[in-house]
Amino acid sequence: MSKVVLVTGVSRYLGGRMARILTEHPAVDRVIGVDVVPPRQDIGGAEFVRADIRNPIIAKVINAAEVDTVVHMGVIATPLQAGGRMSMKEINVIGTMQLLAACQKSPSVTKLVVKSSTSVYGAGPKDPALFTEDMEPKSAPGSGWAKDCVEVEGYVRGFARRRPDVSVSTLRFANFLGPRVETPMSAYFELPVIPTVMGHDARLQFIHEDDGLEALRQATIDDHPGMYNVAGDGVIALSQAARRAGRPIIPVPPALVGSVGALTRQLGLADFSPEQVRFLTFGRGVDTTRMRTVFGFTPQHTTSETFDAFVKARKLNRVIPPDRVEAVEEQLVSLFTGKGKVHA
Repeated sequence: MSKVVLVTGVSRYLGGRMARILTEHPAVDRVIGVDVVPPRQDIGGAEFVRADIRNPIIAKVINAAEVDTVVHMGVIATPLQAGGRMSMKEINVIGTMQLLAACQKSPSVTKLVVKSSTSVYGAGPKDPALFTEDMEPKSAPGSGWAKDCVEVEGYVRGFARRRPDVSVSTLRFANFLGPRVETPMSAYFELPVIPTVMGHDARLQFIHEDDGLEALRQATIDDHPGMYNVAGDGVIALSQAARRAGRPIIPVPPALVGSVGALTRQLGLADFSPEQVRFLTFGRGVDTTRMRTVFGFTPQHTTSETFDAFVKARKLNRVIPPDRVEAVEEQLVSLFTGKGKVHA
């Protein structure tokens, strides 16, 4: 039986790699990569189609190619990637609605794989030690990427009800990290000085980029309907991660955390939204029992090993030039005291 796979978001690193991986699989006859701009990386034998999933034209692409499997990786994590928060929300939410509408009307589509995030559980002081897929968030996301993911999952559930004949797999990934993938978390740990929330030491979980892509590959090739948390074993405290990266930390009073997040964006150091700052305050842990027992997937890297691989590849544990550390410290101190200059 022919397998024609459409992958959204192929101009970004993970989407492009996913398209390339699928072209190398003998069970896949054709891969179509969709995005609004051409990919800068090699996508193997995948065919690139310039199309905006916010536009109904995506339905024509699916029908013309008789796509049977859709891998949705087009949900953007930061406003910087999208050109602003409004554009980000349109791509994530409106784009998903249009894509699902096209899938619903297509008789050829039999499988949908969605790359989601554990950010749908939010982050707060009353969270359980580990979230299972059946748990509701104690502190529901109220903005940004996390809220978009909640809305996207809602539309996916609606689609699954309307098209029960389609196998739907939703993978809720912990933060991706690794040698090459660029995320808000990788930017954070590459700062010469890491601001942390005074009185808090967030619990972090990661998924290695290779493991995450392998999980998506298995969901695409095989049949694994359902909802799954996907993360490496174990957790690592934010303070431990900073030490492993050789980064000094500067505790920030909770009242000033939002301002520090805005400052890091202003300086172009990292792109942090309010919900990401909240995550770095309280952290999050998810249970992966269903991933192992039902999905049958076991990551090759633990959370700690994933972080160490990131540190090694980025050469983070080298000595940081004192002048770079002092420059960032000066910016933060100027915020706290109202003295000095903040350079954009």
